[in-house]
Amino acid sequence: MNTRVKSIACAATAVVLAACGGSSANKETKSPMTKQNWGRSADGQIDLYTLKNAKGMEARIMNYGAIVVSLTAPDRSGKYEDVLLGFDSVDGYLKTHPYFGAVVGRYGNRIAKGKFTLNGVEYTLATNNGPNALHGGLKGFDKQLWTAKDVSQGAVPSLELTYVSKDKEEGYPGTLTAKVVYTLTDDNELKIDYTATTDKDTVVNLTNHSYFHLGGPSAQGDITNHEITINSSRFTPVDATLIPTGELRQVTETPFDFREPTRIGARIGESHEQLTFGRGFDHNFVLNGEQGVLSPAVRVTEPKSGRIMEVLTTEPGVQFYTGNFLDGTLAGKGSKVYKQRFGFCLETQHFPDSPNKPQFPSTVLKPDGTYRSTTVYRFSAQ
Repeated sequence: MNTRVKSIACAATAVVLAACGGSSANKETKSPMTKQNWGRSADGQIDLYTLKNAKGMEARIMNYGAIVVSLTAPDRSGKYEDVLLGFDSVDGYLKTHPYFGAVVGRYGNRIAKGKFTLNGVEYTLATNNGPNALHGGLKGFDKQLWTAKDVSQGAVPSLELTYVSKDKEEGYPGTLTAKVVYTLTDDNELKIDYTATTDKDTVVNLTNHSYFHLGGPSAQGDITNHEITINSSRFTPVDATLIPTGELRQVTETPFDFREPTRIGARIGESHEQLTFGRGFDHNFVLNGEQGVLSPAVRVTEPKSGRIMEVLTTEPGVQFYTGNFLDGTLAGKGSKVYKQRFGFCLETQHFPDSPNKPQFPSTVLKPDGTYRSTTVYRFSAQ
């Protein structure tokens, strides 16, 4: 190659420039993500990944359970604080806990009596929640070691986590390859993209089970003073074991009407059969947005800090859970004891027990299809 041709080739791209002995901008760009060894499970090494955006927001995520360990958000003075319940070390996550920050699957939420029929074949799952199956079974996706990959784009950090669930694992048919991508945007959003493929007809319903308290780690008390708005005109009432009856009930003139900003605690203590069954709110809300289109679902504000969390999703439903079964037996971050209603969950999802409710949106995934779901948690302050 003569000098002139070499010069043109080296100027063409940073990759060629690097090959020619020059400096490459891509090669020198540092990933906006760091990684550290955080411990071990029975399946191998657990790594903790820290994602940071340009504004100073930070998310820490580990490959065990695809768990979001911490997530900071600004208050009205611009102070970033962690708004998630959880533990300071990996040890707490390796013991029994109520799915803090985890991706739950293969089927998030409940399946009645741990049974469903698909293509004329009945499948039996572990019953780990009274008479029902919950969040994927005894060793669901929340207790598995995922394979991590840095898929950041420029200065925007993205972490891809992959788990291959074998045929008949926890009773589910088909080998399912699930991927979750966490992206922390410069708009103070934690974006979660889920995809899955299978080699046999199966059911799948993935979601994240983070517990939020927008007051931050120094906040005292429960989340009943948070104000919530849910873009939903209907919810799915449940029986005494928290399995949907199949009805899509209007929220009008019920404690479940959150179409206008309402304190979480405003009606949670009312004498209502559904609140008695759930010990508070533990129900699926049918979202008004179009399924498959990223649409506003929920808005939560915390008056003291001024923090705002907006949830957008492509899913048809969201499980609003007010930490009713937290009972003070767990000490979490900073040795804080988590009592009843010290956190709330917004689990974007297809509806509980859909495999047994043909009138609900289908959760069946076939080998020629791809499961896709996106949820965004966006933070600001007022």
